Amino acid sequence: MSLHSAKTRQQTKYLTGQVIAPFGRSFSIETVSGEIISCVMRGKKGGIACGDKVEYQLTSAGEGVIEAINPRTSLLYRSDAFKEKIIAANVTQVIIVVASTPSFSEELINRCLVAAESENIEVLIVLNKADLVEPTQIAMETLSLYQDLGYHVLPLCALQDVSALRPYLSGHLSVLAGQSGMGKSTLLNTLIPQARRATAEISLALDSGCHTTTHSRLYSLEETSAIIDSPGFQEFGLNHIVEENLAWGFIEFHPYLGQCKFNNCRHIAEPGCAVIQAVQQGKINSRRLNYYHRLLK
Repeated sequence: MSLHSAKTRQQTKYLTGQVIAPFGRSFSIETVSGEIISCVMRGKKGGIACGDKVEYQLTSAGEGVIEAINPRTSLLYRSDAFKEKIIAANVTQVIIVVASTPSFSEELINRCLVAAESENIEVLIVLNKADLVEPTQIAMETLSLYQDLGYHVLPLCALQDVSALRPYLSGHLSVLAGQSGMGKSTLLNTLIPQARRATAEISLALDSGCHTTTHSRLYSLEETSAIIDSPGFQEFGLNHIVEENLAWGFIEFHPYLGQCKFNNCRHIAEPGCAVIQAVQQGKINSRRLNYYHRLLK
């Protein structure tokens, strides 16, 4: 930024708001008074996320221009070799929504956990459709590993009762994340009936859900709590996390990192690897090491 533009910014009193929904290059902003206005970004800069705190100027009634993004406390996003997809900013909790049916991907759970841990974001795993007794028992057997690691796992049925979820939302800006068909939008509609997010039936033949949410949207729950509904995904790239930091996304690895024989140990098959020794001693579940190896590839 030039000295002239810096002085201009100092002299101009901008208004502050929060992005509650992105629509390409247009953004819905909630003002401090609770009004919703439509804004565009100054210039060709992008990268604005749902949950961002921004400074803007009004250009007409109900419309404005975003001049700056305020510093973020966290940024949750996924990436592959070609592009990044921002999910939400300033969130303090990721709610990973899975369901007893259709099948959920345990690898995607691990990828979400690594992304959340890299940003120091708390995690809650919600098992939806818990009214289906036998599929729920099978799913809970899989999820018990994450309970043992210290993550909260909450079974519920979004169509019946979500009261057990409400205490976990207090004081947080939470984001719902998960595969399509897990019931995120149904969960949100039960929490906030006026949200009226689109839902769809799952395909029993394909054992998968339909993609109904097309953009993220932030909803206020109370003065200190809000929740973001985000589009479902079938993959969660972690290209933005460098290889040497990947192991830190696995919380049970922490006591053993830095204890290996070699400083550059990748915890694959190196002699004297403290992580592999912990797996052999039963201190780390081998499933988690296998997922770590898959992420390395």
